[in-house]
Amino acid sequence: MQRPHARTASACSAGLLLAALTACGGPAEADAEKPTAPAGVTAQAGSATSVHVMWERASDDGRVTAYEVHRGGRKAATVDAAKLMTDVDGLTASTAYTFTVRARDAAGNLSAPSAAVPVTTPAAAPGDEEAPTGPTELRGEAADARTVTLSWGGSTDDVGVTSYDIYQEDSRIHSVPGTRTTARLTGLRPGTVYTFTVRARDAADRSSPDSGALDLTTPSAPGAPDSTAPTGLRAKTTARGAEFLVDLSWDQPDTGGTIPAYQLFLDGKLTTTIVWGGTPPTGRATYRLTLTDPPGTRYSLKIRPKLPDGTWGDFSAQRTVVLHG
Repeated sequence: MQRPHARTASACSAGLLLAALTACGGPAEADAEKPTAPAGVTAQAGSATSVHVMWERASDDGRVTAYEVHRGGRKAATVDAAKLMTDVDGLTASTAYTFTVRARDAAGNLSAPSAAVPVTTPAAAPGDEEAPTGPTELRGEAADARTVTLSWGGSTDDVGVTSYDIYQEDSRIHSVPGTRTTARLTGLRPGTVYTFTVRARDAADRSSPDSGALDLTTPSAPGAPDSTAPTGLRAKTTARGAEFLVDLSWDQPDTGGTIPAYQLFLDGKLTTTIVWGGTPPTGRATYRLTLTDPPGTRYSLKIRPKLPDGTWGDFSAQRTVVLHG
C-alpha cells in the first residue's frame, strides 16, 4: 500500500535541509572564486643543480593557503602561503627550464598559472673545490616604512659566484644573481628592527661565510608609537672550564619609565627573563648568560623589554654567538 504522505514528508525534509545548508553557508555557497595569479615571478639559478624561485603575494576573496611551483607544467614544490619563495633542487647542469607559480585557496581553488619565467642552470664545475669568500662592507638604508636597499662588496671564488643570498635573522629571504651586489627588499613592517647578512654561493652549491651583520630600522607608520627596541646589543663569549660565558650589553630604550625586566630569546625561543636584583639600571645595561653546550655551538639571540605598563616591547636586533674560548 502506497504512502504518499511519507513521500511528501521526505520532500519537505529535503527542502528544509537545502534551506538550512544555504542559510549556514553550506554547499550552496561554496567558494568557487579562484585566487589571482601570482605576479612578479623570478627564477634565479643558485647553482648548477638548483633554482631559486620568488613571487609576489596573490589575493583571494577568502584566503590564500599555499603556492604551487611548477616546472615545465609539472608541480615541483608546494609551500605555505606565508612563504613567497622556494628552492627547486635536483636539476641538471646547463639545462633550460621554465617555471610558473599558482596560488591555492582554502577551498582548493587554483589560480591561473603566472607568467612563465625561463632560466638556464650553469655548467657544472668539477674543479670547484673552494667556497666563495664572504661578502664585505654590507651597508644599506630604509627607503620607506616597508622597503630597504642593501649593497655589499663582491665575493671571490676559485671558479665563480653564481648568486648572493640575503638572510634576515638566519632565514633566507631573497637571492640575486652573482653579477649583482645590490638588493631591494620589500614587504617589511614599519617601525621594526631588522638584522641582515649576505652569503655568496657558487655553482657547486657551496656558500661563503656570512658578511658582517647590518641592523636597519624601518620608519614607524604615521601616528604609531616610537619603537621600544633596545639598541646597540653586543655579545662577547669566553670559556671558563666546561662552561661558556656570554656577556651581553645594550642601550635601553626610552619608555618614559623604569624597565623592570627583559626577556632573552635564543634561536627564537624564550630562554630566561632577566629581572634585576635591586634597582633597575639606567642607560646601558649588562647581563651574563652561562651556557654548557659543546664548543662550536651557534646561537642567535635577541632581547625585548618589559614596559612600565606591563606589556612586552619591541625586539632588539639579533646577534649571533659561537661558543669558543
